[in-house]
Amino acid sequence: MKPFRHQQRPKKSTLVIGPVAVLEALQSGQPLDRIYLDTKAQGKQISEIRNTATQQGIPVNYVPVAKLDSFHVAGHEGVVAQKARVQYQQLQDVISWATDRGETPLFLILDGITDIRNIGGIARTAYCCGVHGIIIPDKGVGALNEDAVLTSAGALEHIPICRVNSLLKAIDELHLNGIKVFASEMKAAKTIAETDLTEPCAIVMGSEEKGIYPALLKSCDEKIKIPMKGDFESLNVSVATGMILYEVMRQRS
Repeated sequence: MKPFRHQQRPKKSTLVIGPVAVLEALQSGQPLDRIYLDTKAQGKQISEIRNTATQQGIPVNYVPVAKLDSFHVAGHEGVVAQKARVQYQQLQDVISWATDRGETPLFLILDGITDIRNIGGIARTAYCCGVHGIIIPDKGVGALNEDAVLTSAGALEHIPICRVNSLLKAIDELHLNGIKVFASEMKAAKTIAETDLTEPCAIVMGSEEKGIYPALLKSCDEKIKIPMKGDFESLNVSVATGMILYEVMRQRS
C-alpha cells in the first residue's frame, strides 16, 4: 500500500469565501486557481459562478460540504475559491510569442504530476533551459499555489503556464503548429541522444507511479528514454526532466 500523502490546507489569505465574493472575483477578472463548490449548492449565483468559471477556463471542483468545512472558514455558503499565484496563458499565444522571437519552440507537458516539489523543481530547470511554456491539465496536477511558487524559487511566476482542459487537444494544437511531441518512456527503443531535439518539440513527462496516460502516449510522435546503466525502476520525474532538457540544450547549442 502506498503511503497517504498529506495535503496541506491552503492559507486563509489565499481563499475567496462565499458566492458573492467568488462571483465578484470572477467578474472583475481576478486570477483564480480553482473553485470548490458544494455538490448540493443551488441558486442563481451558483449557476452564474459555474457559467462564468467555464467561460474563463477556471476548474470547478464539486465537493461534499465537509471538504469546504475543512478550510476552517466561516460563511462559505457552499463556495470557496483559491486565488492563483500564476497567471495562466493561452497555448496558441505562447506558441506565437516563441516563433515571433525567432526561436525554436520548446514546451513541457506534465501529465499526472501532483507533487508540488517536483513541479517546482521542473519549473526551475525549465526556466534555466529556455522552455517557452509548461502545459498542465486543469485536473490531476498539483496546485500551483504559494508553496509551489516557493519551491520553484519563483520560476513559476516567470515561465508561461498553459492550463488546458484536455492534454490531447493541446497535443493537436501543437501538431497544427508544426511542433513534434515526444513522450518520455523508460521502455522506449530510442535514447534522447539518438533523437533530433533541435526541431520544434514538446516533451511529455508522466508521473512516477502511473507514467503517461495511454491515450496521451498514443498521440505522441515518438517515445524517447534516458539511458541508464543500473537496473532501476525509474528516475525522479524532476531529475529526468532536467536530463532531457539539458540534452535539448546541448543539441541546440
